[in-house]
Amino acid sequence: MSKTPPQREFFLDSIRAWLMLLGIPFHISLIYSAHRWHVNSATASWYLTLFNDFIHAFRMQVFFVISGYFSYMLFLRYPRRKWWKVRVERVGIPMLTAIPLLTLPQFIFLQQIKGQWHNWPSLSLYQKYNTLVWDLVSHLWFLLVLVILTTCALILFQRLKKNNRLFLQAAYTQPLTMKKLSVLFFVLGLLYAALRRGLFILHPALLSDGLFNFTVMQTLFYLPFFLLGALIFKNAQLKAQFIAPSRGCQAGAALAFIAYLLNQHYGSGDQWLYETESVITMVLGLWMVNVVFSFGHRFLNGHSARITYFVNASLFIYLVHHPLTLVYGAWITPHIHSSLLGFAGGLVFVIGIALVLYEIHLRIPLLRFLFSGKPQPKNSAA
Repeated sequence: MSKTPPQREFFLDSIRAWLMLLGIPFHISLIYSAHRWHVNSATASWYLTLFNDFIHAFRMQVFFVISGYFSYMLFLRYPRRKWWKVRVERVGIPMLTAIPLLTLPQFIFLQQIKGQWHNWPSLSLYQKYNTLVWDLVSHLWFLLVLVILTTCALILFQRLKKNNRLFLQAAYTQPLTMKKLSVLFFVLGLLYAALRRGLFILHPALLSDGLFNFTVMQTLFYLPFFLLGALIFKNAQLKAQFIAPSRGCQAGAALAFIAYLLNQHYGSGDQWLYETESVITMVLGLWMVNVVFSFGHRFLNGHSARITYFVNASLFIYLVHHPLTLVYGAWITPHIHSSLLGFAGGLVFVIGIALVLYEIHLRIPLLRFLFSGKPQPKNSAA
């Protein structure tokens, strides 16, 4: 069993916060990109499309590796039931809070600005249900996936803890290398692509089902990254490979991102676009873990009150930024004709209001609990 590190690894905290906060420029750039979204600018910007694609290609893969790392670290500290309770409360309570307070008003707002309320009565019962699932879960999907992964980890982490050969425990007799992991993740990407194509052929409507997409497809895709995070914590030799800069990973990530862009430009939904993307982003995510970890370990591995503030604020800011971005895109974007100025204005608008809301919520104990999932001390000061 790996021992708990004597001090907190600040670079992982910082990376986790930055990845969460990158959701803000990601969604604002989505307004000005060539990708179709809820709200779009009159003209698309090629450089903001490129910026948006870059963030989307790797951000969540690295995030789930860090989630698996910290989840396994806490798994070794607590009894299993207490660990599951604490972890599910930390992500489940904010998710359930955000649905009535954020994504439901967001859904109503989108129906209003799109003028789609008159179509609602004509939808079938299933269409209404599926629309609500997509729109109410919305940007909260990763919290739902974390709840599912945490539940699965009750069994998976226990077996990993007992040093079974499951989950690459052969690393202790034959050291894992980045080449072996690259081959493994490439194969996993192929298997995921085959599953998706099989569903597309046999039951294509299932891929449009919101609940199935979030609970099954997203969970299956990010499960290897979640487990990789646990292995990195458990295996010091493996961890050393990810925090040491690798030119091979840097070059591979650059080539994979070029392949991702080409697939986005030339692919189509009926011609293996999504399947090819799953293979590319599976290996790209692996290589970007090395790029991000090594960069963070070199430049972000120190205690900072400012970083600590944003680490604590990152989840709340992420939760509230999405409806704020939609308001900005619907009401302010049409009046700004410069994409770059509109993007910069969006960052100021969304981050500024999100920080004000964060400070307000700190002073209301009930909201602090609902948006953090942690019991608040009775005598704590905001």
